[in-house]
Amino acid sequence: MPARPAHLSRPAHHSRKSTRVALLGLALALPASLALAGTGQAAAPASPAPGIHGVRAAAEAAAPGLDDPYKKDIAMRLVSSAENSSLDWRAQFQYIEDIKDGRGYTAGIIGFCSGTGDMLELVELYTKRKPGNPLAPFLPALRKVNGSDSHAGLGKPFEDAWRKAAQDKAFQDAQEDERDRVYFKPAVKQAKADGLRALGQFAYYDAIVMHGPGSGKYSFGGIRRTALSKAKPPAQGGDEKAYLNAFLDARKKAMQSEAAHSDTSRVDTAQRVFLNEGNFDLQPPLKWKVYGDSYRIDK
Repeated sequence: MPARPAHLSRPAHHSRKSTRVALLGLALALPASLALAGTGQAAAPASPAPGIHGVRAAAEAAAPGLDDPYKKDIAMRLVSSAENSSLDWRAQFQYIEDIKDGRGYTAGIIGFCSGTGDMLELVELYTKRKPGNPLAPFLPALRKVNGSDSHAGLGKPFEDAWRKAAQDKAFQDAQEDERDRVYFKPAVKQAKADGLRALGQFAYYDAIVMHGPGSGKYSFGGIRRTALSKAKPPAQGGDEKAYLNAFLDARKKAMQSEAAHSDTSRVDTAQRVFLNEGNFDLQPPLKWKVYGDSYRIDK
C-alpha cells in the first residue's frame, strides 16, 4: 500500500469504535420519559414549579445546536485532530488503512471500518445511488469480512478503488450522509434532549464516533448511563458542568478499557480544557492538544 503522508498518519492509539456489528443500524432511542417533552400538547395551567418535563423541554429548546453549519465544521475539525492529526477533515475522504485494531480497514472521514458494519452500509448506499461505481464489485467481499479483521477479497485493489471513488462527489456525499445518520444526528439529538449546549453535544458525538451506539457498558449508551448515575443533566435540573465532568469521567474509563484507546488526551487536553474554561458554546478561539500535538481554531 502506498505510504500515507506523514502529517496524516495515525498511530495505533488513534484507533476507534468498540465492536458494534449489530448496533450500527440502531437509532439512539430516547428514554420513554423524554417522549413526553415537546409533544405540542396544550400547556397546563401555571404552577409554582414547572415540573421535570417542563424543565426538560425548556432546556432542549434553549440548547444551541452543533448542527449549525459553522459549529458542525468545528466539530469535524476537532474530531479530525484526534483521528487524523489534521484539521483538514475534508482531506480524509480518500484515507484508508488497517491500523491493526482488529477492525479491518479504517477509512474515510469518520473511520468507517470493514469489520464493524458501517463501511459495508456506506458502500451499499453509494452503490444504490450510483450503480457500477469502483467499490460496487467489492460488496460480496465486504459482506464476508464484516465482523472480522480479514482482508479477504479486498487488499490493494480495494484500497485503490476506495481512493478512486473518493474523487467522486457522490461518494463524498455518501460518506457525509452516513456519518450524520449513524453518528452525528443521534448524538446531537440526545444531547439536546439532555439540555446540553454545543460542547456537550460535541462530547456525545466524539464518544459515539469512538465507541459506537448501543447500550453496552463501554458503548455510547453505557457511557451516558454511567454519567446519569453520577449527576443530573440540565434537562433534569442538574448542573451542566458537573454532568459533563461525570460524562467525561465515564468516557475515560471506556477508553482505558482498550489498549488502543489508552491515551485519553482527546478528553484531558481538549474537551476538558473547553469545559474548565466554561466554553459551553464551543466559541473560538479554541486551543487544545491531542497526543501532544497543539491545535487552534481562531475563527
